[in-house]
Amino acid sequence: MTVLSNKRGVELDEPVPLDGRAPGAPAAPEPVAETARRSIGASVRAYVALTKPRVIELLLITTIPVMFLAQRGVPPLSTVLLTFSFGAMSAGAANAINCYIDRDIDVKMRRTRRRPLARAQVTPARALVFGITLALVSTAGFFVTVNPLSAAGSLFAILFYVFVYSLLLKRRTSQNVVWGGIAGCMPVLIGWTAITNGLDWTPFVLFGVVFLWTPPHTWTLAMRYREDYAVAKVPMLPVVATERRVITESLVYTYATVACSLALWPVAGMGPVYGAVAVVLGLVFLAEGHRLLKAVRAGVTGVHLRPMRFFHLSNVYLALLFTAVAVDPLLH
Repeated sequence: MTVLSNKRGVELDEPVPLDGRAPGAPAAPEPVAETARRSIGASVRAYVALTKPRVIELLLITTIPVMFLAQRGVPPLSTVLLTFSFGAMSAGAANAINCYIDRDIDVKMRRTRRRPLARAQVTPARALVFGITLALVSTAGFFVTVNPLSAAGSLFAILFYVFVYSLLLKRRTSQNVVWGGIAGCMPVLIGWTAITNGLDWTPFVLFGVVFLWTPPHTWTLAMRYREDYAVAKVPMLPVVATERRVITESLVYTYATVACSLALWPVAGMGPVYGAVAVVLGLVFLAEGHRLLKAVRAGVTGVHLRPMRFFHLSNVYLALLFTAVAVDPLLH
């Protein structure tokens, strides 16, 4: 212990507290109101984290542009806001319930060990109730304020993600994200039905774009966290297959994604803006896929392949493509 000396030369074995307490006296308790505010703030942040906000952002990127295309112009602001709000709530419900289901493997993975259930910030029972409540409110909200078809699409997305992907596919097959990705495609149909109260070939083509985009997007992320998934015994394709096979299959899906995006041009009668953007983005996306394939053929492996570069580019690709979906009908 450091010995200090005061002005009178008397040795002190601890510094004098700045708040005037005698040395060794316990610190004054923190005000109850401040403690309560901090506790409430932490709880709110934990429940928000259960909804996986970054995943929600990605889903809504595909919802609102489709509404512009369905309207062939600027859609009613009230419909956009309602669809945005209940769509975010619906996605948050599925994600919260997924956190409840995956709580045992989240603690084993570096990428997920800071989630609220893994850190015991929320009890499993409360997380489940929270997710179910969001599901009920979002479905009812769509039904009452938008239309029953959008409500049905929202409910289907939640049930599919929870029961088909999280409970049936995720821990049983390397094709989990291929078919489980259907839930992530539903915002496209929900955005369309919110405006038209019906379905057409156009939203199904965009559904196909997201469906085909999901596997390479997810597999390159899983390549980066392969050890995590292996420890958690989740059979993602990079865990059970060679890097060369993962990259080859990802490139096949990338070609299919680009082809489907170009199919929207004649099917939806898109203008030159969308066509130009789809072609340029497609070429860049494919070039990155071929870079990965060339690297793995040359013997490059592990982090040196830089699979996250493809992952981040795939996010940019989808965001810009759907931005073109929204902008094109305003100009054409």
